[in-house]
Amino acid sequence: MRDAQQILAEANVIAVVGASRDPFKPAHTVPLQMLRHGWRIIPVNPFVDEVFGVPTVATLADLDEPVDLVNVFRPARDAVEVVRQAVAIKAPAVWLQSGIFSAEARRIAEEAGLDYVEDRCLAVERAVGSLTKLP
Repeated sequence: MRDAQQILAEANVIAVVGASRDPFKPAHTVPLQMLRHGWRIIPVNPFVDEVFGVPTVATLADLDEPVDLVNVFRPARDAVEVVRQAVAIKAPAVWLQSGIFSAEARRIAEEAGLDYVEDRCLAVERAVGSLTKLP
């Protein structure tokens, strides 16, 4: 299993489940920072048409391209279903943001062979590793 730094370094396209239009929420600021550092972000939110100027998709099943990472900004009770969807679309990795834990989601991901990170912030890990996709 790859660690958090390896997952980020090798990812190019990140689907963000629960991405928010509210500029004061981490579900907006974290993916926006990743976007600004060169990752391609696909917001997954059934309630809005776009987030940070990027068109959304309603669910992971609605993606029309593969992703390298599914980043989750949803409560732990929703994580299990999100991980099942990530398995269904053959995402190689799932990342639950800070404060989100789920033993069942972890079990499902690991049984399917997905790399799995929980209770860690994408933006913090990016900064710690000085990672960027910019030239």
